[in-house]
Amino acid sequence: MKNTTIVIGESAPLTEEIMQQFGFIIAPFKLDWPEGENLTGDMFTKMRESKKQGIKTTPKTSQPSMGSFKKCFEEALTKTQYVLAITISSVISGTHNSAMQAKKMFPDDIQERIFIVDSFNVDAAETLLAIKAAEMDEQGLPINEIVKKLEEQKNQTKLFGMLESPYWLEAGGRLGHGVAVLLEQMQKIGMRPILSVIDGLVKPANLKMQAQDTANALFKQTENIIKDPLSNNKKISLAITHADNLTEAQKLKELFIKNYPQIKIEFVTQMGPVIGAHVGPGALISCTIQD
Repeated sequence: MKNTTIVIGESAPLTEEIMQQFGFIIAPFKLDWPEGENLTGDMFTKMRESKKQGIKTTPKTSQPSMGSFKKCFEEALTKTQYVLAITISSVISGTHNSAMQAKKMFPDDIQERIFIVDSFNVDAAETLLAIKAAEMDEQGLPINEIVKKLEEQKNQTKLFGMLESPYWLEAGGRLGHGVAVLLEQMQKIGMRPILSVIDGLVKPANLKMQAQDTANALFKQTENIIKDPLSNNKKISLAITHADNLTEAQKLKELFIKNYPQIKIEFVTQMGPVIGAHVGPGALISCTIQD
């Protein structure tokens, strides 16, 4: 019997199958890009076209408001005894704080039914944690045990990503021009950084030479993390997201299927506009979680 409804931010990528299976409630972010309204296609197509046209603005995102979270919590509480919100890292977004403030808007007895977990991560990691929470709820674990387990599992969640270009990080003000130029020059000779989430922040995790093949580079980086747990019979789940880069995403999936068939591949999907607006088209992410 389902006792908990999970609320997850729009920053997390979700497929229709996942939504139907687990019934997550989505806390919406806001996307603002007036210049993009004059372009055609999906967001990533528009971003590519805007770069060609020399449009200097980028899509801007803002976190869900307290009011949005309050509505999500109210809806969740009509369905189940408890509500569990899983948010994008509090170090890079105020989403977690919005959720916490929304919780305080309820009477004390209702607050006792609302639980909020900071994923301390982004993108696919948020979704993987939400899936694990839903599965534990289906197994009948009490909400306090689910939260405790999630706090442990989020430290076992590893995300790695590669960008097509540092252009969008610079355009969005998250990377200085000098660093962006240096990264572009490095990429021309096949040297590219692999990004990860460290202490809640997106940081370089490694520098790969001859890394034109992003799928293979991400596979090898992830492989370093999963080898030991798998050799000790630990269970690993995997998620892959991309920003209009399905070919490399499918290639990455096939590498895991061929080399580590015991891994459970939860989903392969295009990342949403919240993360995509910052990393830009062509980005690719590999994320694993250890049970």
